[in-house]
Amino acid sequence: MAYVKNLFDQNFIQYASYVIRDRAIPDIIDGLKPVQRRILHTMIEKDDGRYTKVAKVVGEVMAYHPHGDASIYTALVNLANKELFIDKQGNYGNLFTGDGPAAPRYIECRLRPITKEILYNPEITQYTESYDGRAKEPIAFRAKLPLVLITGAEGIAVGMSTYILSHNVHEVIEAERKCLRGEKFQLYPDFPTGGLIDVSDYQDGLGKIVTRAKMDTSDEKKIIITELPYGSTTESLCDSVEKAAKSGKVKISSIQDYTSDRVNIEIKLSRGVYSKDVVDSLYAFTECEKTVYCNLLVIKDNMPVQMTCTQVIEYHAKQLIGVLKDELENEKRHLMEKLHLRTIERIFVEERIYKKIESQKTEEGVVNAVKAGFKPFAKELLHPITDDDVEHLLKIPIRRISLYDMNKNKAEVTAINNRIKEINKLLKHLVEYAISWLDSIEKKLPESSGKRKTKITNINTVDVKEVVKRNTPLKYDEKSGYLGTDVSGGQEMLKITPYDKILYVRKSGIFSVSEGPKKIFVGPEMWYCGFADKESLSKVLFTIIYREPESQYVYIKRCKIAAYIMNRDYFFAPEGTEVLHIDTRKTFNFQLNYVKKPKIKVLSEKFKASSYDEKSLKAKGVRVAAKEVQTIQILD
Repeated sequence: MAYVKNLFDQNFIQYASYVIRDRAIPDIIDGLKPVQRRILHTMIEKDDGRYTKVAKVVGEVMAYHPHGDASIYTALVNLANKELFIDKQGNYGNLFTGDGPAAPRYIECRLRPITKEILYNPEITQYTESYDGRAKEPIAFRAKLPLVLITGAEGIAVGMSTYILSHNVHEVIEAERKCLRGEKFQLYPDFPTGGLIDVSDYQDGLGKIVTRAKMDTSDEKKIIITELPYGSTTESLCDSVEKAAKSGKVKISSIQDYTSDRVNIEIKLSRGVYSKDVVDSLYAFTECEKTVYCNLLVIKDNMPVQMTCTQVIEYHAKQLIGVLKDELENEKRHLMEKLHLRTIERIFVEERIYKKIESQKTEEGVVNAVKAGFKPFAKELLHPITDDDVEHLLKIPIRRISLYDMNKNKAEVTAINNRIKEINKLLKHLVEYAISWLDSIEKKLPESSGKRKTKITNINTVDVKEVVKRNTPLKYDEKSGYLGTDVSGGQEMLKITPYDKILYVRKSGIFSVSEGPKKIFVGPEMWYCGFADKESLSKVLFTIIYREPESQYVYIKRCKIAAYIMNRDYFFAPEGTEVLHIDTRKTFNFQLNYVKKPKIKVLSEKFKASSYDEKSLKAKGVRVAAKEVQTIQILD
């Protein structure tokens, strides 16, 4: 058993790690999940500037992603609809209505040039083998923008989840610029569906937002929804309105969806009902208002880490400087090598070193002759001649040697030196260079990623309990002993809403609290039924009169109910006692009739309930009289 348990634990940990790192949670470095990274890697490899069938792209991605074509197709469509990486052609679905895309054989896509500028540089990117070892794929692209904030992400892993809202790309770039300058910045979500949001509790990506549909209420008999709240489609929103109308929570006569490339949902109101009377109900009972909780969880240093928007921007500001520095140093290295080759080419031709190999009969002799020919010019070289340099020189055709243009060589060398000087200058001013790069990339962004679409505003959340009316009768049938809204006969006790909590006291002295019951059995008699909110309970003083079975003494207790747990039974009197009467009147009289005994002359006495003090619910009652009680009689 121990072996099996250890094996299970080990395998489960491996599975959990795999789901967290390789499927559900995006990497902070490039903001992508593995399937998204593999799609972009494949499209970069195969990019020729022309549109390609999505079905073909999906098939090529399967060489890297071992989870079937369905997940690849869905991820590709979602990426394309972000309007940043992929240029799409065909029906990719409707973001507003929720209609799905066409089959992959009918739609096409191609890579946007800006994608390579943001993500691609194979010389500074780490690669690893694909799942079958036949190809190489990037561990993570070294992205120059914080894509995890721009595109957003959501995913559920083992024991954790991420929910990152999308932000406006221009605002993200501006935040990164301010971070590089050392200025303060603040980021808030922006959604392609528009709508209104309240970000007062956003907590830098770790809190929540309240999002609402944008409504036109200029016509008092008609409401037109022009923008959707985040996470809703016109279909789901219409369904929620129809459901609320059927249950009587919203009074409308009809709802029609005229959405195409813009949201247009028309809600016509019932006779005698006006738009100002319905708006709050739409926010309370339909998808016109939603609360979205955020959790900015990413993979950082191969581990899941919770971060804030500010921390992500700061991380990527440093990463941008690091990437630009590596690119400049890589370019400088290539230029230095190119300058070295142009220098040895010039010397090789100008000093006629190639003449020294004519008398050589072996390959070794040729190589040594060339190296010996460069010894007088060692000070002009950037580094000593290598075998690769010699091989490069020997491959120069005779025709090219005879037509070698010294002026062209000098011009090229000058251009290389100028660029090296420029790179050295940029390396000394990396922050300024990073800001200028952000300026240049912002100008190349697609037109669709323009102004903010979601309006930030203050939203006073509508309390459902305040909007809904108490118009559902709660009935009690004494004959059957049932209490609830679905009880057909009996006496109406209260008018309630589905959100009310009801306190009911059974004949036995047991009380319980539950949400407005549909039909529950409470017994043939019931002492009390009322609302269980704090305000209502603070006004109700319970008087409990009970009798001990052994002594037959009667006790009285007056108390209020201050706290309770839902759907749990409580007993007003001590366990094992018999409850004789429960009353909620502040003042009333009662009479005790005593057991007849030889020495007892007074066989009955009257008492005032108001003469006894209020105690706590758990306290024991006060003994009314030191006599055995046979019956009790309640007076006015």
